[in-house]
Amino acid sequence: MPITGILVALVTPFTADGSAIDEANLAHQVERMVAGGIHGIVPAGTTGEFTTLTHDERKRLTELVIAAAAGRVPVLPATGAQSTAETIELSRHAQDAGAAGVMVVPPYYDPLRMHELRAHLGAVGAAIDIPIVYYNVPGATGLRLTPEELASLGEIRNVDYIKDTSGDFSSVSALLLKYSAQITAFNGWDTLTFAALATGATGGVWGMSNLLPSLSVKLYEALAIKADLELGRRIWDVLWPVCDLLESYNYVAAIKGGLDAIGESAGPVRAPLQPIDAATQERLGQLLREAQAFEAGL
Repeated sequence: MPITGILVALVTPFTADGSAIDEANLAHQVERMVAGGIHGIVPAGTTGEFTTLTHDERKRLTELVIAAAAGRVPVLPATGAQSTAETIELSRHAQDAGAAGVMVVPPYYDPLRMHELRAHLGAVGAAIDIPIVYYNVPGATGLRLTPEELASLGEIRNVDYIKDTSGDFSSVSALLLKYSAQITAFNGWDTLTFAALATGATGGVWGMSNLLPSLSVKLYEALAIKADLELGRRIWDVLWPVCDLLESYNYVAAIKGGLDAIGESAGPVRAPLQPIDAATQERLGQLLREAQAFEAGL
């Protein structure tokens, strides 16, 4: 299946006490995304709270999302871990479960040097037969690569894509306009989505799409398919305030607060994360309702 368009960085629903994955709710969230026209699903990433999931929970989450998607859209679980061995194990498991690809964030405690990163990704790429999306998130990993270095990762077996969450549009522009033949870039920074799509990004891996899936898709279609800049700007006018608010707070907590505000709760965030305050949730809910009303009038 093609890996393009809007890939939702899916939330992980938890039971009320946060002790377990809410499997029924997870199936519901996947169905919402598919019904909204989302082009692919990335479970167990940052928005999916992978850092608080056990090894077994990550595997179970992958299996559940692939089963719920039922071949309708590609699923690319995030399989990055602190060791190469565990990353390989999670990636092989994802492939065996039916994943279309995997997203790999590098170890994020002790930043790797370039030759170590290449060895790490090379070992993962040699162990599987599905594409790898390299998750470039220097704010979390401490690993800051130039556009040329990022593009060079495309030389590694199966490393075909990048999710760029650097927040550096100069770097994104170089990836899209200078190095597109070497690696395919997805945007991963919410407030840069319009600019990245207008510049030619293949798509985005987007946590905000949990809240407004169909409007996210409409933005992509306006800019990447129809080349309708006027429509794209109108849609972005209502999406940007949502993205701006999400980036101003703990992102995962804000996403889950937004889902609560629109009646699509995915349960609590896991500690040590804490929910957003009531005033912020009310403001976010207002923005989401305004966006839904705008979409209904399109």
